[in-house]
Amino acid sequence: MTLVATLIANPDRPAITGAVLTDARAILGTEHPPRLLHHGVAAECLVDAPIGQAPDLTARLRDAFAGEPIDVAVLPAGPHRRKRLFLADMDSTMIEQECIDELAGVLGIKSEVAAITERAMRGEVAFEPALRQRVALLKGLPASVADDLIATRITLMPGGRTLLATMKAHGARTCLVSGGFSVFTGPIAKTLGFDETRANRLDLVDGQLSGTVAEPIVGAEAKRATLLELRARLGLAIEDTMAVGDGANDLAMLAEAGLGVAFRAKPAVAAAAHVRIEYGDLTALLYLQGFSAAEFVG
Repeated sequence: MTLVATLIANPDRPAITGAVLTDARAILGTEHPPRLLHHGVAAECLVDAPIGQAPDLTARLRDAFAGEPIDVAVLPAGPHRRKRLFLADMDSTMIEQECIDELAGVLGIKSEVAAITERAMRGEVAFEPALRQRVALLKGLPASVADDLIATRITLMPGGRTLLATMKAHGARTCLVSGGFSVFTGPIAKTLGFDETRANRLDLVDGQLSGTVAEPIVGAEAKRATLLELRARLGLAIEDTMAVGDGANDLAMLAEAGLGVAFRAKPAVAAAAHVRIEYGDLTALLYLQGFSAAEFVG
């Protein structure tokens, strides 16, 4: 089995220097020359080693570059490297905000709701009851507020458009699967170019939030089930799938994917995922698949 070690920095803070690559090759014990994916931003190197050595090699690279803004991953190289199914969380992953916290901000209770959100994303409280608790606090809010927030408060995570455009150009199916709400996922998925979405639906009465969310709730198990459903529908192998997220409700989905990526994630999620990205933007997920910047679309 041949492995591939990928080193990634943020495009706004290039850190992949010749010295870094020399050190990385020494740590990996490889004579293969590095392949530059984007000057200063990403590079990879083949390693002749069994897959069982990947965790140890990853840990050694992380230790070596602990003081640098560099993400590292050691993964199998082979025919399944470029994924054919991609599932993504929305809040704090494809966008920079938590939509429910922004809704609460309109009512002046953002800090109260955000505290519950943080605990749920860390896995300190169960997702479903925490969601019901937060939605209850939003009762009476006009549903039209969502459109206003999308226009004025919601910002896309850097690299997301390029990630989606490039994967779709190479034949991947994409799904935005969120524990958030359809009033946000619909417009955001359209903007980013996702093929389909899964999300929770807020109950309305006379155009206002009723304080309840339609059952069943899209939580951790529903996200995992969505991956399984789409994988079966498309007839794909596990190795052909990739998922990304940041919160505890993403863990089951990330574990089920051929490549589960924790993106700027909560500690428990980062520790459990196949790969963690802390410094790079969402184009890091393209470098993990072996795309060079010259192949990016959009």
